[in-house]
Amino acid sequence: MIEVLTSGVALGVHVPGLLLAQRLRERGAAADVSVLERLLPERKLATTAEMKWAFHRDFRLAKAGHRLATDPAAVTDPAAEAALFDRWDTERAGTFVVFSGFWLPIVERYLARGRAVRVVLCHIDAIASPSFRKAAGWQVPHEDVFLVDGTSMTVPCSVPVSARPPVPWADRQPRLYLHGGGWGMGTYREHIAELAGSGFALDVLAYRESDVDPRPGVRYFMTDPDWHPWHDNGFPPLRPADSATYTRGAAHPDSFELVRMAQAMVSKPGGGTCLDSLWSATPLLLLEPLGAAEKRNGEVWQRLGFGIPYETWRDSGFSGELLAGMHQALLRALPGIADYSAELAA
Repeated sequence: MIEVLTSGVALGVHVPGLLLAQRLRERGAAADVSVLERLLPERKLATTAEMKWAFHRDFRLAKAGHRLATDPAAVTDPAAEAALFDRWDTERAGTFVVFSGFWLPIVERYLARGRAVRVVLCHIDAIASPSFRKAAGWQVPHEDVFLVDGTSMTVPCSVPVSARPPVPWADRQPRLYLHGGGWGMGTYREHIAELAGSGFALDVLAYRESDVDPRPGVRYFMTDPDWHPWHDNGFPPLRPADSATYTRGAAHPDSFELVRMAQAMVSKPGGGTCLDSLWSATPLLLLEPLGAAEKRNGEVWQRLGFGIPYETWRDSGFSGELLAGMHQALLRALPGIADYSAELAA
């Protein structure tokens, strides 16, 4: 059994873990997903949900919270942790793929029971994220896998979001997709009015009803504000803002369909966003990053020709030719990127 360990604190960590587990199962490997927050008491989960909305409202607060992130493994419910360890024993977990460093003290406690488990730290960002940096004293033997490498400035391997090839450029409308990652953080909403007059139609991911500001040429989509990753192992529920019905893709998030059809994404460069950009061959117009890891992600994307700062593109007169060139760079790169799920399932 391959156990994929994620955290619901960020969909940019959780969704790649879900994708890896799905790709492994499609290859015939046994894989399951554990979400760290399922080990936490209800009061801690309530606090986490409140933080989500606070960070969505105020990006300055989100940046401060990112720097001061605390280790949730220190307050896990002992009974929930014991039940998880029993499940891992029963399922004979042989490999842990760790997407959040906050899992490491828990994994260490499990290994202290005398279990022999391969441990892989799967970094969604180009450098170690705060969750891994805060676990710096961890000594158990492990492997490090970077899906974006901030040292070599390459994408050495990745997890496919979809088996379908990118949509051809000629089949895409002049449409942009704006979002703020799993918690709706960042400055993306500040650019809606400007972009509405740029000649591009817009798809905007909203996180609360109050985010929806109807205007010509702008379509809004809603994630379910009452859903959290610790509720289940499905992808995030999504609906058009003018519909009451949420849908959930089985193979990948429904939001990826918006990415595939866009000529560019306007977002901060989170690891999950870069993953979507790569597998859709959709260029990334870079907004202010959240922390050093996202900053390095953006630097790699610029070095490879996959993205440019939003302001640079705006100053070009919202050039469609610039976007087409980045799309071609992504298409050229894709065949040379190893599928990490194939390596892990072998």
